[in-house]
Amino acid sequence: MKFLHTSDWHLGRAFHRVNLLGAQAAFVDHLVETVRTHEVDAVLVAGDVYDRAVPPLPAVELYDRALHRLAELGVPTVMISGNHDSARRLGVGAGLIGRAGIHLRTDPAGCADPVVLADVHGDVALYGLPYLEPALVKDEFAARKVSHEAVLGAAMDRIRADLATRPAGTRSVVLAHAFVTGGQASDSERDISVGGVEAVPASVFDGVDYTALGHLHGCQTINERVRYSGSPLAYSFSEADHRKTMWLVELGAQGEIAAAERIDTPVPRALARLRGRIDDLLDDPAHAVHEDAWVEATLTDPVRPEDPMARLAARFPHTLTLAFDPEGRQEENGASYAQRLRGRTDQQIAEDFVAHVRGGGHPDEAERAVLQGAFDDVRADDSRRETHR
Repeated sequence: MKFLHTSDWHLGRAFHRVNLLGAQAAFVDHLVETVRTHEVDAVLVAGDVYDRAVPPLPAVELYDRALHRLAELGVPTVMISGNHDSARRLGVGAGLIGRAGIHLRTDPAGCADPVVLADVHGDVALYGLPYLEPALVKDEFAARKVSHEAVLGAAMDRIRADLATRPAGTRSVVLAHAFVTGGQASDSERDISVGGVEAVPASVFDGVDYTALGHLHGCQTINERVRYSGSPLAYSFSEADHRKTMWLVELGAQGEIAAAERIDTPVPRALARLRGRIDDLLDDPAHAVHEDAWVEATLTDPVRPEDPMARLAARFPHTLTLAFDPEGRQEENGASYAQRLRGRTDQQIAEDFVAHVRGGGHPDEAERAVLQGAFDDVRADDSRRETHR
């Protein structure tokens, strides 16, 4: 059985104020054509269909067109909600839409209710495991504690229990939205850490033939049976080196991964991260290849140049961000403020702030727990409010 695994569409998202709806529509066109030309048996969409809980109307219209086109192909689609989606909104009409072959799995309580497909080798059970906010689903799964590993582990126990009741030889696929240990993050993903921990071990998904993951925006293989498709478009300059693709996965007769191929997605415009003195950026012929790219420029001139954005735009008309990091200017630990913040969690930044206002001395374990508890409570409260809006 052949699956097309994709995720993290983030419909409605912009790229540094550039509207990406046209590029997202081109991706949907490409998705539909890929399903047709490769004779795909099922489409798997592993969460973050939208970029926010209440998406703009053009994004909803694009989503609607995508569902109609997939339904017209007669190819089943299984789709879960991610941490950016409003699960309740995405799941509206799921029962009715399911009759058209579009199976929305947004309710955690239904994670062990699979979509069952069949080929000449027997049944394949596809389980949709939507994003699980630990504080909101702990009681549903009777998890031992409020953590990603605990709630995902409990949900997977339900899935394995259901799978055990099915005919011998039934193959299995799980869609999940999570940060799995070994995955490489980028700047465009929302922090989902709880208690300072966001990653779960791949072993949580043991016993399943294939796990189609969403959340991380880079296409990557955790192991042969656990993979991220990544986002179809770049949503931050940290993804400049990404090759944006979908996974075309073939599940063999015994549940083995018979084939796994990356299918490239359309690139609306290349990304370039340029760094140096402005005159060098403007004059160096090596940068000619980036003249039509979306550009992130960091100027290192000792003195801020006059009218830098206009000068850069003369050569690089699609310059979107401009930063200054003068040569010779060193801040603490030899790094600029922006460099010290890059890649750090809210918790780490807060701890550094406490140390700064104290004049030294980082928070102790009790204080760190208070800070982490505050961040966890805020995110859980945000999720509750989105759910009930």
